[in-house]
Amino acid sequence: MALKKKVSKKTAKKKAAKKKASRKKASKKKSTRGKLAPAKTRRGLKAEQIVLGLDAPSVAPLVDEVNAVGGAAIGAYAEPLSGRPVLLASIPLKAVQPTPFQRDLSPTHTKRLAEKIDEAGSFLDPLIVVRGEDGRLWTPNGRHRLAAAKVLGLQQITALISPDDALAYRILALNTEKAHNVKDRSLEVIRMARNLADSKPRTKEMAFSEHFEAAEFLTLGIIYEQNKRFAGGAYTSFLKKVDRFSDRSLPVSIRQREDIAARLMDIDEHVKKIIDKLQKKGFKSPYLRTYVVARINPVRFHRAKKGETKPAMPIKSALTRMASAVKKFDTNSVKPGELAIVAAMAG
Repeated sequence: MALKKKVSKKTAKKKAAKKKASRKKASKKKSTRGKLAPAKTRRGLKAEQIVLGLDAPSVAPLVDEVNAVGGAAIGAYAEPLSGRPVLLASIPLKAVQPTPFQRDLSPTHTKRLAEKIDEAGSFLDPLIVVRGEDGRLWTPNGRHRLAAAKVLGLQQITALISPDDALAYRILALNTEKAHNVKDRSLEVIRMARNLADSKPRTKEMAFSEHFEAAEFLTLGIIYEQNKRFAGGAYTSFLKKVDRFSDRSLPVSIRQREDIAARLMDIDEHVKKIIDKLQKKGFKSPYLRTYVVARINPVRFHRAKKGETKPAMPIKSALTRMASAVKKFDTNSVKPGELAIVAAMAG
């Protein structure tokens, strides 16, 4: 009996140890889920595949272009992920221009950037440069660094030059020097769209969805072209639920969006009048516009299911309902407590 008890105790201990180990394993899996776990498969080139000579056929034409503008090629390599050739070069500031559809230059940011570069005593971040449609060199992500270099009086600037001209339209992904706000993104996207509509008029708008990132930036961009002070942030939530990329060609789609933008601007004029009335009643909250727009938003309670891509409502129908709601808005129905809730949610 004693032997049986000893055996049973050992068995129980083994089972308990197994359970503990399995729990640890499960908790480890749970803790790593959703975190930045490294990929199981390795991608890209090995070290010996990356270095390229300046006489390599894939970069030799770029070397000639750099020499022609008064620059100097420093080295070349195959980009580690895609294997595309890249040339590291020094080029005169006057030889490179920002893409014509980039955000507007911020003098304040440029001045601050120039000061910080001067304090560091080093200009370490090369520009990304591609060949532009006009034959010149374009940078899709270095407008402020380029301007800061001019403020500092630099003669040359280092650049990573790629023969992949499509990078010129990857502004939102590449631009890391100044955070984008809604206005910046929208203006860059509509400028890109207009440029692409001229060069590729038969291509559908949805074919450029990766370039534009979100459909609402196109609509808001048209508005910002006319009114830089438009409060686009107040309408972003509404547009995210109803604005989608079109299967029409870019020129046709832009014309349709211009009509949508006009309707939204008309709604905003009514919103401004409501805000004025509320302010005269003593409401001084900075969230008045957010509150009013939320009240007239016909899809504010819509919650998209996981993976759902369809709009909550056709955008034209949504604008019709929104226009009707803004005209019927009763300022007497607004209570201070409701504004406090909006302020708390915004915070």
